[in-house]
Amino acid sequence: MPDTPKKKIHKIVVVRSLCIGAGTCVVVSPDGFDLDEKDIAVVKPGAEKLDDDQLIMAAQSCPTAAIFLYDEDGNQIFPRV
Repeated sequence: MPDTPKKKIHKIVVVRSLCIGAGTCVVVSPDGFDLDEKDIAVVKPGAEKLDDDQLIMAAQSCPTAAIFLYDEDGNQIFPRV
């Protein structure tokens, strides 16, 4: 059985005050994100279990960098600090 790569992303946060509702995160990762009734991105339940690459691409697609990704130790992975 091949080794599966270790998941790095364990927490996803959308900073609501930064989100402008562009929806690019939903296009890139429809299983990870949705827009609420105010057209602000929200993280769907279980999104942290999705592929790290997909989550990073969704975060990178955000025009206002409103999506923050963290590892299991609480270290910020994206955006880079």
